[in-house]
Amino acid sequence: MTYPLNGIAPLSHLGVIRVEGEDAAKFLNGQLTQDFALLGFDQARLAAFLSAKGRMQATFLGFKRSATEVLLVCSYDLLAPTLKRLSMFVMRAKAKLTDATGEFALYGLVGDTAATAAGSNQATWAKTDVGAATVVHLYPAVGQPRALWVAPVGTPSPQGSALDPALWQWSEVRSGVATLTTPVFEAFVPQMLNYESVGGVNFKKGCYPGQEVVARSQFRGTLKRRAYIAHAPADVAVGSEVFATTDLEQPCGTVVQVAAAPEGGFDVIVSLQVAAAQAQGLQVGAPDGVALSLLPLPYSLLEDI
Repeated sequence: MTYPLNGIAPLSHLGVIRVEGEDAAKFLNGQLTQDFALLGFDQARLAAFLSAKGRMQATFLGFKRSATEVLLVCSYDLLAPTLKRLSMFVMRAKAKLTDATGEFALYGLVGDTAATAAGSNQATWAKTDVGAATVVHLYPAVGQPRALWVAPVGTPSPQGSALDPALWQWSEVRSGVATLTTPVFEAFVPQMLNYESVGGVNFKKGCYPGQEVVARSQFRGTLKRRAYIAHAPADVAVGSEVFATTDLEQPCGTVVQVAAAPEGGFDVIVSLQVAAAQAQGLQVGAPDGVALSLLPLPYSLLEDI
């Protein structure tokens, strides 16, 4: 099946937090789920900021622009409250956090355009500098390479055909790597969105808020919810409850991310109880709901550390 996935899309739904100062990476290492202390200039980090109870308050793609500057790309609707919460923990650290969204242009690159921008053989989360721009290799979608392009405003944009931003949003869903937004704030621990399986959690780094909950979920065999990709014939809202058709009283999952599918209907990321995902019959909403049919995940789930 051929999908129209090739080109460049502006990403106005994303924002940028700049963390600047001598302790920028060290500070983030103590707050987020991934290791920023060992972050190289050829790498990016998928990471989450958690509450003390281990619930995800924001998700980021972070990378260094210099030894004293780290950029965090996140959903713009969560930027302001996240910036405020993170800033509360700076204390004596030599780090300053600001909203730098207006200073950077962000584009999503898909297909041949992504491969041309920084090579097609790079590993996921690899980072390449192209002049003043930064290109981060993302998880592919429906077999097509994808990348995030971040550059100071005024930098020449990447070359390629225009891509409908709706198709980029669809590629995000089909990649299986969820981006947290306001309707699902504090709804999940990282494993409920497969973050330990896609490079969003480091179990060997130092402490961070919520670490004990994340470690306990992983090592005590209590992973009862996972993220899945599904198709719905009609639109559904992020944050909506998912039910098994055999039990319309108790929800078994939550809609995490939604995008229109190019061949009709909508594809979604849902966080589901593992038992419900293995059963037959799922729908969004009850008693009358929109049917869901699960699609294959494009990556394997990490079972052992």
